[in-house]
Amino acid sequence: MDFSITDEQKALRELAKDFAKNEMIPKAEHHDHTGEYPKEILKKAFDVGLMNMHIPAEYGGAGLGVLDELIASEELFYGCSGMATAILANNLALAPVLLGADDYVMKKFIQPMTENFTLAAYAVTEPGAGSDVAGIRTTAKRVGDEYIINGSKMWITNAGHADWFFVLAKTDPNAGHKGMTGFIVDAKTPGIIVGKKEKNMGQRCSDTRGVTFEDVKVPKENMIGKEGEGFKIAMGAFDQTRPAVAIGAVGVARAALDHSIRYANTRNAFGKPISVNQGVSFMIAEMARDIEAGRLLCWQSAWLIDNKFRNTYQASIAKVFCADMAMRVTTDAVQIFGGYGFNEEYPVEKLMRDAKIFQIYEGTSQIQRVIISKFLNDGVGIETPNA
Repeated sequence: MDFSITDEQKALRELAKDFAKNEMIPKAEHHDHTGEYPKEILKKAFDVGLMNMHIPAEYGGAGLGVLDELIASEELFYGCSGMATAILANNLALAPVLLGADDYVMKKFIQPMTENFTLAAYAVTEPGAGSDVAGIRTTAKRVGDEYIINGSKMWITNAGHADWFFVLAKTDPNAGHKGMTGFIVDAKTPGIIVGKKEKNMGQRCSDTRGVTFEDVKVPKENMIGKEGEGFKIAMGAFDQTRPAVAIGAVGVARAALDHSIRYANTRNAFGKPISVNQGVSFMIAEMARDIEAGRLLCWQSAWLIDNKFRNTYQASIAKVFCADMAMRVTTDAVQIFGGYGFNEEYPVEKLMRDAKIFQIYEGTSQIQRVIISKFLNDGVGIETPNA
């Protein structure tokens, strides 16, 4: 069993680590306080090769795997969770497209992303349909050589800056999840109404909005896969992206751990650093324990999908463990800082606010438990190389 990473992966990690140190961390507090979208930082991330990692080489991309993304993502989320979410949102929008798109779509929409700074958004969640994707109400009606899309989406990352959307809509309202189809929709298409930037608890510089589609005409060539395959493709995309979301939680937790160690070693109480007290040192030890465990779960789920195994079960385990772990670790970091931890002048309260979203987006912690339970109850579908 080999846990070593390649020289190329080490170089990628150092690239992301340096980018976080030099570009993200110095500006994180400003963007958190103002909510200003970090577009210039995203452009720099594109320039150095930290965006669109999965685009295949035949379309001009790096063709990197999920594990490669995880190695870079942990460092970016360590730097700033809100900025990292904005930088890596393209990967979520790209995932279903890379799974189902034909050569026409790849050349028209995806290949140009390797040459020009482009932002994309994954528009699936709706005001009344979050974890229950099958409950979406957006429709796409075939009229001649076009589909007419009507409906509303909510909590769409990068919506205010996107050049195109991946939209999941019902092409057959009577067929349940088998009546859903995915489309790429150019953001300049008439009828798209982008709502106001939402003011969120954490990841404040990430651009999250509602998007309404009113009689939006989409060429049939923009369909991803075949009609009726949208749900399967969208769910398959989560197998690619949930490990990356989970490792984001690891990055946030690791930042909280490092701040806690530094503070505990310099804050004196009763004539000695608080780090020598078991009440504090054991909290820090448990933080480190859970971060290491979370990273291994993420790497396992990434390795599986990169090696053509189904990883749905393992990705859900990684997602729920790391999300809950990050919330626990950042809460403990605030506790270690005491009153200072509750103050905006110190970094850990931001980390705690940022951590909460990991229990919510890309499938709540509760829905991950539902997925895990179903696999265990059914007794089928869990794939491993040693089964």
